[in-house]
Amino acid sequence: MAMLGGFSAAQHKKNISDGSSDVSEFVCPVCLEIFDSPVKTQCGHTFCQSCLHECLRPQKPVCAVCRASLGHWTKAAELEALIQSSVAACKGCGVQIGLSQMRSHTAACSKYQDYIEEGVRTTALSQPAIISPVPNRYTFTCPYCSCQNLDQDGLVEHCTSQHARDARQVVCPICASMPWGDPNYRSADFFQHLKIRHTFSYDTFVDYSTDEHTMIQEALQRSLLDN
Repeated sequence: MAMLGGFSAAQHKKNISDGSSDVSEFVCPVCLEIFDSPVKTQCGHTFCQSCLHECLRPQKPVCAVCRASLGHWTKAAELEALIQSSVAACKGCGVQIGLSQMRSHTAACSKYQDYIEEGVRTTALSQPAIISPVPNRYTFTCPYCSCQNLDQDGLVEHCTSQHARDARQVVCPICASMPWGDPNYRSADFFQHLKIRHTFSYDTFVDYSTDEHTMIQEALQRSLLDN
């Protein structure tokens, strides 16, 4: 009888899988799961509370969606209440599940795992093998442990906290991504190099679409104006 009572209660919740609404509005852009304790930033984007805390780890935290500075956020109480009162069908087994319970359900649902794996395989097969001629200058890989997706501040913080005693000579991934960078040059003192060369972001001062000769001419003109 308890099971029947629980099912009846679930039926009174708003069903968002009937085509009237899109479940994507309840999905965190960082973890890609249903929001868990959602919070809203001053730039208008919403994250799980734990995902926002990850965004706050760098010295200069920015929004994971628009890259705006993070300084204030509030609890998304209305969205939390809507999650608590809504149900949707699991994309694996099709069972109607409360959104607040969807994370734990999909983690244990073998049919949902099969659905995800099939989606990954289909996406991989449909993607053309295109290599972009433009290097990634926004996220970097740690030259010591290959930890990925670190922004410049995150790379500096990661290397300083995790590899301060590592004496190996490594290639600076930030410099290697620049038009003038040498991907084979190994810094004798990588941490001193970080302090001297990467206390600011090149994006603030560099126009990557300008050729080297033009950049030199502009630098000379500005130096003459300063003097």
